[in-house]
This record gives sequence, structure tokens and C-alpha cells, in this order.
Amino acid sequence: MSEKHANRLFDISNIVLITLAVVICIAPFFHIIAISLSSSRSIMSGKVTLFPMEITFEAYKQVFGDSSMLRSLAYTIFLTLVTTVSSMLMTILAAYPLAKSSLRWKSLFMLIIVITMFFSGGMIPEYLLIRDLGLVNTTWSLVLPNLISPFYLIILITFFKGIPESLEEAAEIDGSNHFRTLWNVILPLSAPVLATLSLFYAVNRWNGFQDTLMYITKPELYPLQLKLYQIVSNAQASDLMRSEGVGMFKVLPEGIKAASVIFATIPILLVYPWLQRYFVNGTMVGAVKG
Repeated sequence: MSEKHANRLFDISNIVLITLAVVICIAPFFHIIAISLSSSRSIMSGKVTLFPMEITFEAYKQVFGDSSMLRSLAYTIFLTLVTTVSSMLMTILAAYPLAKSSLRWKSLFMLIIVITMFFSGGMIPEYLLIRDLGLVNTTWSLVLPNLISPFYLIILITFFKGIPESLEEAAEIDGSNHFRTLWNVILPLSAPVLATLSLFYAVNRWNGFQDTLMYITKPELYPLQLKLYQIVSNAQASDLMRSEGVGMFKVLPEGIKAASVIFATIPILLVYPWLQRYFVNGTMVGAVKG
């Protein structure tokens, strides 16, 4: 077989495998969409696969008609913004000095950071700490414990190391201090990795519910994922909605669950197209420079 035919066969094989992987990944999502748009009779008969049967929007009417779901959505957006901004601010302020070879005890600081990636105090000590600090049933209990990710911090440190020191030296000659150099020189050059890490922080907070399950008991502080968890884990979704004062359902619990999943997933998916051009570039550059 000639090299040309071998390369062509290799390309075709890659296309087939990638197409198969894409289909496997998106098929469950389309199945959930189909269930959320199908009638109760179609769902009960088990005929719904990747396409809706007897299309109806009753499930979405129930979800959007629940004021607690809309309140959870608004609170989750607020929580995600606060967490992302706070985490990026602290990560930048920690990464910039740690990227300097002249920093005293830098190796010790990096060792401590790496240790936290493999070991933690455990769930019970973390809860006791949050309780003793008086943070239970507050927004800060969902923000402060995971304020800085060690892995993301290391990525940003590696990226900062790849920026030529001559740029900072030129800024210092012009009379710039460290904060002005960081703001005017370093951050504008770091847009890809900053956008990528911001997306990571936002997605982690949007999808998180374990910490809310531990620290939050007030219904008005339920993020969207905890609300979704309650609906999905409840065998009779109608009981949950009736306790919220909405009334009886016109559709099966499976339809409500599917519509709730779509309701919680679509907002974060809409963010990806805006940051897509930064995504691969930011992670690759931050991983290999230095």
C-alpha cells in the first residue's frame, strides 16, 4: 500500500472514530430533549428514543411556572459570577509572585500547593470548620472553600513564566510597580488562559451541588443544581411541586425531570461559543510554556 493510500485510510478511520464518539456523547442529550417534549402516553409506551413523540410543551410549562426554579436560576447565575470573579482574582494574585524565580521560599509554597491536590482534611472536618466560622446557610460557604484550584493555579503560573521578563523590566524602567505591570502588561497578554480558567471555574460552580447539600438548608439559597437534584432523586416529582404550591402535574415525572435537566444545562452551554476561540489555545499554552 502506498503512503498516499495509507494516509487516506488513516484520515478516514479518524473521521469514523470521531463521528462515532460525537454520536455517543450527544445521543443521551437528544434523548433527554425528546423525553421533555414527548407526551405522557409516548413516554409510558417506551417509544421515545432520539426524537420526540406527540410533541407537547407541558413539561416546560410546569418548570417555568415554578417560581422556585426561576429563583434558583437567578441565584445560581449570581453565585457563578461571584465565584468566578473571586476565584480568578485570587488565582491571579497568587500565580504572579509564584512565577517569579526571585521569590523567597518559592519551593516550599509550591510543595504546600501540590500537597493540597492529593490530600484534604475530609468532609466532616470541612463541615465543622464551615459551621464554626458561621458560614452555614450563607453564600460564602459556597465560595470560600474552593476559592483557588491548585491545578488551575499551576497552569497560570506556567503561563506567566512563559512571558518574557524583558517586558516587565521595560515596564519597571518606565517607573511601573508590580501591580501596574500585572494590570497593564501581564494580564493583556494572558487573555486566552484567563478566559479558559474563568470558564473552568464557572462550569465547576454551576454544576456543583455536593457543597450546597452539606451547607445549605434554606430553600431561598438553593442553587439550580440542588433543585434539579431534588427533582431527579424524587420518585414522585408531583409531591415536590405540590409542596411548593404549584399543584398537580399534567405530565409524568420523567417529563418533568427531563425538562429540568435541559433547563439547568442550556444556560452554561450558551457560554461556550463566546469562549471557544480561547479554550484550546489557553490550556495548551499554559501547559507547555515555561
